[in-house]
Amino acid sequence: MHKFIIIKRARKYLLTKKHPSALRTSSHCISTSTTSLRIDNYIVDDFPQRTGLESWTNVISVLAQGGLNTELGVYEASQLLDSGYRPNEYVLFHLLRASSDLGWDTYCQQLHCYILKSGFLSNVFVSTALMGFYRKINSLADAHKMFVEIPQPSVVSWNSLISGYVQSGKYRKALNLFVELERSEIYADAYSFTSALAACGQLGSLQLGMAIHSKIVKYSLERGVVIANCLIDMYGKCGSVEDAIGVFGEMIDKDIISWNSVIAASARNGNLELAFGFLHRLPNPDTISYNEVINGIAQFGDIEDAIMILSSMPSPNSSSWNSILTGYVNRNQVPEALHLFGEMQSKDVPMDEYTFSTMLSGIAGLSALTWGMLIHSCVIKQGLDASIVVASALLDMYSKCGQVKIADSMFRSLCRKNLVTWNAMITGYARNGDLTKVIELFEQLKTVRDLKPDSVTFLNVLGACSHTDIPFDKVSEYFESMTKDYGIKPTVEHCCSMIRLMGQKGEVWRAQRMIRELGFGSYGVVWRALLSASGACSDLDVARISAAEVIKLEGDSDYVYVMLCNLYTSHGNWDVASVIRNFMRERGLRKEAGCSWIEVENVAAHSSNIR
Repeated sequence: MHKFIIIKRARKYLLTKKHPSALRTSSHCISTSTTSLRIDNYIVDDFPQRTGLESWTNVISVLAQGGLNTELGVYEASQLLDSGYRPNEYVLFHLLRASSDLGWDTYCQQLHCYILKSGFLSNVFVSTALMGFYRKINSLADAHKMFVEIPQPSVVSWNSLISGYVQSGKYRKALNLFVELERSEIYADAYSFTSALAACGQLGSLQLGMAIHSKIVKYSLERGVVIANCLIDMYGKCGSVEDAIGVFGEMIDKDIISWNSVIAASARNGNLELAFGFLHRLPNPDTISYNEVINGIAQFGDIEDAIMILSSMPSPNSSSWNSILTGYVNRNQVPEALHLFGEMQSKDVPMDEYTFSTMLSGIAGLSALTWGMLIHSCVIKQGLDASIVVASALLDMYSKCGQVKIADSMFRSLCRKNLVTWNAMITGYARNGDLTKVIELFEQLKTVRDLKPDSVTFLNVLGACSHTDIPFDKVSEYFESMTKDYGIKPTVEHCCSMIRLMGQKGEVWRAQRMIRELGFGSYGVVWRALLSASGACSDLDVARISAAEVIKLEGDSDYVYVMLCNLYTSHGNWDVASVIRNFMRERGLRKEAGCSWIEVENVAAHSSNIR
């Protein structure tokens, strides 16, 4: 950051002070020999005139104190740097921390350049502070580069990167780093374990979580309240309620987080009686305690019970209401959700991003455009239209209601987009049949810094390819790119999409080998997809193989025999077709009648509740 910008910020600081003269007696002044800085009509005697170590000691003192003097401390450091005084590693560490806290990103990047030139990059304190800055601006790639360049990273360096990946949702990378840390000569500490446990919980990696637990016991860290709470949370998220209760029972000191974690572990896994038991034993339950029980009831119990708790709890918040809204939407009870939404408005309950995204999800499922537009107006009224979470839900809603042009206009106008936003728009185009746009947006996404396509993105791209004239070789390139360039492990859905494409392109003979290579041979759904694709290209040999696999995995199926009968008939083999029909008749199997199902929900009765 240039000097005039720092002076401008210092001026802003002074103008906000009621008594700028108070700065003249600042406690960090060591010498009576001072140089005054004139900014507009104010004189600041806060910069002692010294040279060398004394001056930098003063800077460290100011920056370490933080608070309102931080900007002036950065200014003094800039003055000294311009005067040619060389700082040491401790000055650079504090300067980076202070500048990062102030949000002076450009200045931090200039400090990075200075550190490179002056040879301080090898210092673990300075490099770790730089990692912290890049983490703060969500540039984990740069933080990782900094980490790799540290000759001997400390456990703080490791923890900074591991926790950065956890906070950004890149849990596998975080766990891979933790495994590397365990193999290094550096010993993991409590912070390392808590970050790794958080990643295990998010991924549902019970075995790895248990292995980390054993390490914690080995290092005698299991008595710590924070680590014990993380263990309870991890076991709960991995579905191992007994282990979560076991850790809770062995704790000597329990705080409110311990109780809430074990309540959550019970409620989220459907053990509602256990959750109620812990709630009643808790001396002073807080809002989170009640919310966890409400959330569990909304998922697994009677929602009316959740409403009763909501009406009787001391201080419900928006999360309390949101849990019940989510329960209604997940059960396709959108009219009830709309009624509750109207009640929230009438009681002036604060609504957040989750409230609106949940409601928009339910409305999108009904393709109820009028209601969607009404909720959109509420979003604008609340000032949440710029939220990425709500914007993504709006894109999904408008796309499902057939208004892809409105969705596209919203997408283009968004200042910030994350991967969910991109996927919502790509999915919207795929759903509405604009397949050229799907490929176009996919190619644009690949050029966006710090964003990479995920499994959902590729699923839409493969689906779009099935409705275009794209050569199969190009489709294969997309599929290989997904695994090789982006490290995405194909799912059953990806496999089925490829099988359908093979059937359309006349390449169904490749599918059997692909199924085996991807390890999906035990999934009946992929063999069903292959049977259908074989019918599309009239490949009787592949159809017989896939039919046999479906029967082996799922038993006799009318669908399988009908498909085979139709294929034999199309090949002119009437005798075999007749045998299959007789077999179906003897077994009592018959072709299911085709049907068309339309359900219209009557939600007009709730319109008066939403304003």
